[in-house]
Amino acid sequence: HVQLVESGGGSVQAGGSLRLSCVASGYTYTMGWFRQAPGKEREGVAAIHTVSGSTYYADSVKGRFTISRDNAKNSVYLQMNNLRPEDTAMYYCAAGSLRFDYWGQGTQVTVS
Repeated sequence: HVQLVESGGGSVQAGGSLRLSCVASGYTYTMGWFRQAPGKEREGVAAIHTVSGSTYYADSVKGRFTISRDNAKNSVYLQMNNLRPEDTAMYYCAAGSLRFDYWGQGTQVTVS
């Protein structure tokens, strides 16, 4: 079982930036970020394959968010720039191999 711990959430004004971090207790092939706003379904934001480095971004964040990883630290990061009020949500780190089996507790991002 892999445990995930997120950090870096907070409150910012529109146009600002935040960097989310997620540390895993073990190695997984894929790590990513999801978010869920009140009353909305959870959506995938970004993901990265820890071996190839290939990435995925939701259309809504392309050009504004960047996902990166540090395999030596079993960590994944989400740099969020030019934040918008619609980015407000609980952000969850997820990890796994063929699917996202492991989930963090979430970190709140609020953009006003």
